[in-house]
Amino acid sequence: MSREDQRTDGGTATAGISDEPELKRGIFARWVSKAIKNPERAYRAMFYTAAVFFLVTTLFPFYWLLVVAITPESAALGLVPGGFEVGVFADVFVKIDFARYMFNSLLLATLTTIVVLVLASLAGYVFGRLDFPGKGPLMLAILAISYFPPAAFFLPLYRLFTGNVFPWLSLYNTPGAMVLPFSSLFMPLSIFILTTFYGQIPDGLEDAARVEGTTRLGALFRVIVPLSAPGVATAGVLTFIAVYNEFFFSFWMTDGSASAWAPIVAGILQLQRAGQFEITYGVMAAGSIIAVLPVAILVVVAQEKIVSGLTAGALKE
Repeated sequence: MSREDQRTDGGTATAGISDEPELKRGIFARWVSKAIKNPERAYRAMFYTAAVFFLVTTLFPFYWLLVVAITPESAALGLVPGGFEVGVFADVFVKIDFARYMFNSLLLATLTTIVVLVLASLAGYVFGRLDFPGKGPLMLAILAISYFPPAAFFLPLYRLFTGNVFPWLSLYNTPGAMVLPFSSLFMPLSIFILTTFYGQIPDGLEDAARVEGTTRLGALFRVIVPLSAPGVATAGVLTFIAVYNEFFFSFWMTDGSASAWAPIVAGILQLQRAGQFEITYGVMAAGSIIAVLPVAILVVVAQEKIVSGLTAGALKE
């Protein structure tokens, strides 16, 4: 057989193979085939799937609270509001002193955050920038406090703050009965966060401030803390949110009334008994939405501060 015949036969065979009909595939099979050729499609799909899942599971409870709040009591509950009753948000402040409960939570969270940031900044400076014997075991001992459940500290603290141990130390129904335990429970995490950030500040910046006559304490609050703004903001926001949402200690350290510094969670429970003959679920849902607003605003503002702090640090480098 000549070369021309071989080329002719080869071309005929190739044409026959190419003329065979392609296998019919479903939508999923075609997507898998394209994902194998382009793995970025699979990564993108995984990201969008996870994002949608977390958005649905996170935002749906808030949507359901809104549906329960604005749906009139005479209408049936469903995924779509059966009406539109906005007066329930005003009823929250009429039925109980809800504004005082909000003020109590905001004050307790603010005081605890200030105490935690000041003390954690001092401890973070020591652990992050100084060397001393037993540094590692001491840090582990501080972090071990966060592993204990809060209920383990309740009985001795309750006896202490009600005057059973020291008659002159009676902090029941006062902010101190909550600020002190909150500060102790949430401080280990803040110390760990600030230690990490403070340890990354170059020693030359602190040395320059010390040469100008600044003390170690002055260098901490004038140089290190401003340069560690993302870490300070993160520790502060986490502490504020945790204290604002806390209920266990505040439930036992107060009698539940607004005048006794009970937090906003206790106020929402008071709304449960605001109705004369039935549980007012709509008012409770409206109160929960109002209670979430300060934390939501704080998170949005804090995110902007953290991103701007990281960007400023990158530009300085």
